[in-house]
Amino acid sequence: MPSPRARSKTRAEIGSSLDRLPVADDRAVARWAKHEGSLVKPAGALGRLESLGQWLAAWQGYPLRLKKPKAVVFAGNHGVAAQGVSAFPAEVTVQMVAAFKQGGAAINQICRTHGIALDVVPLSLDRPTADFTQAAAMTDAEFADAFGRGTKAIRGTDLLVLGEMGIANTTAAAAICLALYGGRAVDWVGPGTGVKGAAIERKRRVVQAAIAHHRRHLKDGWEIMRRVGGRELAAIAGAVVSARRQRIPVVLDGFVATAAAAALERIRPGALDHCVVGHVSAEPGHRRLLANLGKPPLLDLGMRLGEASGAALAVAVIRTAVACHTGMASFGEAAVSGKR
Repeated sequence: MPSPRARSKTRAEIGSSLDRLPVADDRAVARWAKHEGSLVKPAGALGRLESLGQWLAAWQGYPLRLKKPKAVVFAGNHGVAAQGVSAFPAEVTVQMVAAFKQGGAAINQICRTHGIALDVVPLSLDRPTADFTQAAAMTDAEFADAFGRGTKAIRGTDLLVLGEMGIANTTAAAAICLALYGGRAVDWVGPGTGVKGAAIERKRRVVQAAIAHHRRHLKDGWEIMRRVGGRELAAIAGAVVSARRQRIPVVLDGFVATAAAAALERIRPGALDHCVVGHVSAEPGHRRLLANLGKPPLLDLGMRLGEASGAALAVAVIRTAVACHTGMASFGEAAVSGKR
């Protein structure tokens, strides 16, 4: 077991990853605004397509580009699955990772349709995290390793789409949200893979028990993730931080991915300024979480699959924002009279 000094060093190293984060590029935004104002449309007529263009300029620079979008799906297994919080057994995580790699899952079809590269990163699937109703989900070293795997997975992209796979990870996401924002377990716990009746009541009790067990340690966002999160959630957090440092815009997927990122916002307000949320999940806690973060989703299609599916689908909207800004004619080019 690491010494208290070693644990403190590990936490300090991870904590420093949020120091001196790059900020929005105001000069690039000004260039975007100048060109946007010249296009053949009334100002603001394209609604969120315009704000997406501004967001891309702020984090990519200008001119806008979207040539190499990539989806990264992190996969992890959770010891709390043994509590019967999911409709599926833990071995389904391994089976789904195989389906991703064979090209047979929904995310493969969405990525193929919209020209998105796909990476799948399994994280020690043979070693589930500890049951977080009894102990911290991860040791300091395990958390640091998963976080680091996330930071190293980001390469060769100009738009990062983040998702996950992990049986019982909506239980972890609900526990993170309850620790971050308070309320009751019922406010955050949803059906996940489809549990209902007595099973969803059991899931709520498990989340409430986890928070009660760790209550003295849940004031720090890093500890919240380590104690009631999971490897794939830690990796998503690492990927979000790495993308910010590389000025890569991020599209978050559903409840689990957003919960992982939310802990970063608690630690450092503004840490998610380079992120948008691709869709709102049918998992009821996601809508509440987005309200707390002040991040409206791009899509609302009733999806709750995970595996980056909603976020990848939102890339089509972002592509359209880029195409309109870069391809539309100006008033002068089109010989259309502007405002008088």
